[in-house]
Amino acid sequence: MLTSDRLRIVLAASEAVPFSKTGGLADVSMALARALDALGHSVTVIVPDYRQLRLAKQDQLPVVTDSGLRFSISMHGRYVTGGVNWTFLPETGIKVLLISQSDYFDRPQLYMEDGQGYQDNCARFCFFSRAVLEVCQQMVLRPDIIHCNDWQTGLIPALLHSQFAGRPAFENAASVMTLHNMAFQGRYWQPDMLLTGMDARYFNMHHMESWGDLNLLKTGISFADQITTVSPTYAQEVCTPEGGEGLDTLLSYRSDDLVGILNGIDTSIWNPASDAHLPAVYSAKEIQPGKGVCKSALQERMGLPQRDRAPLFGMVSRMSDQKGFDLVAECASRLLLDDIQIAFLGTGDPRYEDYLQHLAIENPSRVAVSIGFDEGLAHQIEAGADCFLMPSRFEPCGLNQMYSLRYGTLPIVRRIGGLADSVVDVQSESLRTGVATGFVFDDYTSPQLAETVERAVELYRQPNVWEQVMKNGMSADWSWQNSARRYVETYRRALERRHDRGADNRQ
Repeated sequence: MLTSDRLRIVLAASEAVPFSKTGGLADVSMALARALDALGHSVTVIVPDYRQLRLAKQDQLPVVTDSGLRFSISMHGRYVTGGVNWTFLPETGIKVLLISQSDYFDRPQLYMEDGQGYQDNCARFCFFSRAVLEVCQQMVLRPDIIHCNDWQTGLIPALLHSQFAGRPAFENAASVMTLHNMAFQGRYWQPDMLLTGMDARYFNMHHMESWGDLNLLKTGISFADQITTVSPTYAQEVCTPEGGEGLDTLLSYRSDDLVGILNGIDTSIWNPASDAHLPAVYSAKEIQPGKGVCKSALQERMGLPQRDRAPLFGMVSRMSDQKGFDLVAECASRLLLDDIQIAFLGTGDPRYEDYLQHLAIENPSRVAVSIGFDEGLAHQIEAGADCFLMPSRFEPCGLNQMYSLRYGTLPIVRRIGGLADSVVDVQSESLRTGVATGFVFDDYTSPQLAETVERAVELYRQPNVWEQVMKNGMSADWSWQNSARRYVETYRRALERRHDRGADNRQ
């Protein structure tokens, strides 16, 4: 059993800022590591070393050094050698270990090129998962907890439960598996089971098999000591046929070990009182004139007329059906009947990119679009917009609605996942009690989205009430501290479960 309040935590992920990023996982993994470090725990982050990406921005990264450690893993009879590069994150005690293997990770992108996933992704991340445990053993990290994230690390709990159980450095180690998005499961054909290093008897409906395929996310769920999702509502949704993506029965079975913990945000980066990307700063105590200056600057940058009385809606997102762009397209003509402006930033499905560009050409004083991604512009939209559109079909957690609340930009969201857990709808009762923070709708239909936008426009014409709702969201604590404490509670439950199972096995 654990004898110290200070936990030794290994956090394994397929991406982590500032070393690699395709989405929110990279932000979440490192932000949690920082928050756990601030609570006094020992944290080691292990990620693949995407060498090409790292070297392209090495002037922005801490110095990375070759540790000299080498190891070999049998991948279906072929020995593959890897190494470890490492660094410390500045101003923290966090050690980052980067698993190097040129054939697997020295590529232009993380998971795909030209819209197609790498054909050997199963081998790449089976190797990475197995390397995490080899490195923990050889570097004598002696983790109390190995925290795994998404399908790319789903093999780790299985290996810890079977091959590594009881080995030196793992006697008391427990695993936690976090589900960031059930839509991505790491499903591969049965012969790839040979890449996992697991005994073939685990290829069954209770452990690693799903509809005849190897399923690495299911593997992690089946073997982990504790399972988390990135919001409480999403933890309920994944236990339903609608949200479980075929794994709802397993997750319902393991519901006693499943907890939803809402992500936080990095409030040192996302802070309107100190954000270097903004033309003016502001806070909940003094919103104006800073917020107004940001709106005018955003309108100028996006080529929109500078009109104070027209509410400006922002949307920073991957342009896809999941994010609600089909709803936006269906109701855009109705929305633009009102005196509003909309600024879009993102990239994704070409049909939505083309549609929005044509919409902007047809409505140059109402709609502006920037295709691509620009970190500075993303901050400026969060600060300069009056409302933020996030009408997602599904959203396990979401971060932009929390950025928006922090910046006094009222979110318009659907009541799902983390959106339901972080935004309180403007209603007479929530206004009276001072908890209203944005606008929420239920059904995934364009009329409901349009009606909700119209509610927002109506409230915008009541500036005193609008400002109070802004302050409600800006005054809330969106930091990682509370979330990190809940993760620590989950880690301790995982250790108790591991200890109890070990005691049962010894009887």
